Amino acid sequence: MTEERNKPKSRSIIELSCEDAQKFLLKQESYCTIDLPQYFNFNNLLSDVNQVLGGKSLCEFRKKSPRSFDDINHVIVNNKDGRYAWRPLELIHPALYVSLVNNMTKNDYWELIRSRFRDDFHCNKIKCLSLPIESLTEEKSKAEQIRHWWRTIEQKAIELSLDYELVFHTDIVDCYAAIYTHSIAWALHGKEKAKKERQNKQLIGNIIDKHIQGMRQGQTNGIPQGSVLMDFIAEMVLGYADSELEKKIECQNIEDYKILRYRDDYRVFVKNSWNGDCILKCLTEVMIDLGLKMNPQKTNSSSEVISFSIKNEKLSFIFRKQVDKNLQKHLLIIHDHSRNHPNAGRLDASMDDYYKRIHKMEKMEKHDSPLPLIAIVVDIAYRNPRTYARAAAILSKLISFLETESEKREIVERIRKKFSQIPNTGHLEIWLQRISLPFDSNIEFNESLCQLVHQKNKQIWNNEWISCIDLKKAIDPSKIVDKEELTNTENQPVVLIKEIELFTPDYD
Repeated sequence: MTEERNKPKSRSIIELSCEDAQKFLLKQESYCTIDLPQYFNFNNLLSDVNQVLGGKSLCEFRKKSPRSFDDINHVIVNNKDGRYAWRPLELIHPALYVSLVNNMTKNDYWELIRSRFRDDFHCNKIKCLSLPIESLTEEKSKAEQIRHWWRTIEQKAIELSLDYELVFHTDIVDCYAAIYTHSIAWALHGKEKAKKERQNKQLIGNIIDKHIQGMRQGQTNGIPQGSVLMDFIAEMVLGYADSELEKKIECQNIEDYKILRYRDDYRVFVKNSWNGDCILKCLTEVMIDLGLKMNPQKTNSSSEVISFSIKNEKLSFIFRKQVDKNLQKHLLIIHDHSRNHPNAGRLDASMDDYYKRIHKMEKMEKHDSPLPLIAIVVDIAYRNPRTYARAAAILSKLISFLETESEKREIVERIRKKFSQIPNTGHLEIWLQRISLPFDSNIEFNESLCQLVHQKNKQIWNNEWISCIDLKKAIDPSKIVDKEELTNTENQPVVLIKEIELFTPDYD
């Protein structure tokens, strides 16, 4: 039993062999980290594309460069705050994605990448805690990644309060959108060599750069967001930045400090403010050289190392009433928290808890009505887009309490009308379709993925640049809709917890 408990639950991507890395990156959950209903599945499509490519160069399958077109990837624009902040999430063109994975996981290239992380990017004082990890249990890798964040960032930060009196916090402005693609080669080969051999088609840094430019009409600024692969590529640039930062700090003769980095989020632990300011200056200089910049609105410091290490929204939730016997009051507590801490991570667990509470209910009490509860949930989702999937699950249960099919269709239409005030709500439409399918599968939605569910011949990725007929057939968008799972969904009016719950939180 002890031996089972001590078994590792995950492993870092750089611990994988080239074969295992390829398998991991060609999985559905690595290709797409966007929350989608279970009837969307990319495994068969990726497998078919991989079989057609057969490890060959993508040049053998094309008639034009993909960079000649501006709609290569499928973009789902996700609202970040219910107002004016947007994050484009991308389903990368499968041919470019599989080709990039196959190139990166060739033995020599993969060993070079691993060695850069193990040796060149390894820092004594700066700890990168965000490399993609593969789950070794039935838990999803995404769930293990979040657990890893909690165990390493939050818990390690609290522990460092024993040694340091001050903590500085900052992050990078629009990191993925700002990454300079040529800096990927700088990271993997060194800046001098990369600049000197920019036309060398055998450098893996240049191969990655070329693939990403192919997805983005030749642009050299920005990488797609929404996959484990791109998270890993971002870590190449940020790992290189870590090594450059440690050198700069060493030149300032600062020795007593620690930095915890999770992706573009930095926590700097020092014993005096002068060292903290100096380190932030060094960090700013490193980022400027890479074409990135720090976020002044999110740069601050505190001598309260423990409380500063825990997010404000989490502390707020800990020290307040979290539930109520009354269904509406319970929901209003969540609503109030969402207004005070928009799009906060704790909302996911709170919404899960509420869903579990109502899931087993067969009917509502006489004094309760589903309509006010539906209105509150819709407002939470309206202001907090990260809750779309969980809001959809709760709404599906509340809508099931309505007596007639016409009432259900009417409330979905009212929800759609409410969200029509926000542009680019494709991600929400995907989940609205999920909850409406069991009682009306004919409701039309604009999002292309929704139209695939209606078995419409809809283009998701632009294939005009491809000459190979077999490759075009392999990239048939209809494959991503699992017909069996879709049938099960149409017979399941209430979203099941397994469809939206990442894991059962054990560390709230």
